[in-house]
Amino acid sequence: MTHDAPDGLTIRVMTRHDLDRAIDWAAGEGWNPGLKDAGCFRAADPTGFLVGDLRNEPVAAISAIRYGDTFGFLGLYIVRSDLRGHGLGVSLWQAGMAYLEDRVVGLDGVVAQQANYTRSGFVLAHRNVRFGGMPQVEAPRDERLRIVGPGLIEAVLAYDRPYFPAPREAFLRCWLTPDTRTAIAFVEDGTIKGYGVIRACRNGHKIGPLFAHGRREAEALFQALAARAAGQPVFLDLPEANRAAIGLAADHGLSPVFETARMYRGTRPDLPLAQTYGIGTFELG
Repeated sequence: MTHDAPDGLTIRVMTRHDLDRAIDWAAGEGWNPGLKDAGCFRAADPTGFLVGDLRNEPVAAISAIRYGDTFGFLGLYIVRSDLRGHGLGVSLWQAGMAYLEDRVVGLDGVVAQQANYTRSGFVLAHRNVRFGGMPQVEAPRDERLRIVGPGLIEAVLAYDRPYFPAPREAFLRCWLTPDTRTAIAFVEDGTIKGYGVIRACRNGHKIGPLFAHGRREAEALFQALAARAAGQPVFLDLPEANRAAIGLAADHGLSPVFETARMYRGTRPDLPLAQTYGIGTFELG
């Protein structure tokens, strides 16, 4: 997918090197990406990451991830800071939206851009708030908490399905692989009742996703995951509508540091926000 935009911007699919650069740009914006996010991002949709070149120099990025035939998610929408205000981002936005065709599309937009997204047909669903801090926790000794290995992956994929608007198996198979990430499931009586993932980031660690039947399971998972941060900062991106999640974060000394507007174009997905204690990523949903 390569075409020339009216303003002379050439838009093409990112190479892996381009994606690494875009993630560096995201770090520069203060978004604190994970140390090894790029590989799993590409697994979600290898052709869904677009870069804009101006005179053969990369100047803008966007991700437009196709999840099956019905859902898409926009993220990593960045124009190089010294070139903003010249309409370069609009062309990239249009290319991303065209790639997603007539799917329902979600995004986690910075609050300052909410009005612009509204003009593009997006409607606010809820706020997502990033909580961060230095939780003082020890890993619980609980046999129900199990590291997600090959024997649990299929069950976790099935558990995850209601929490996201479309299947995302390719992404999750990567995200659940122990690398700079650790996935833990809460398994009781042979049934998964929650799971979460923690990953190393430019600053500290992020927990995401964190899904659980209730506060009891979420609390145990949070403690087990946060203990792996070994005293470094921990961040949790949660939907503001889940008051229990806010309570959990506050009880562990985390406080709001950033927020986004979760918005959708098209029919809003019916997701179990009351059991969503942490979303996966602001970039991919």
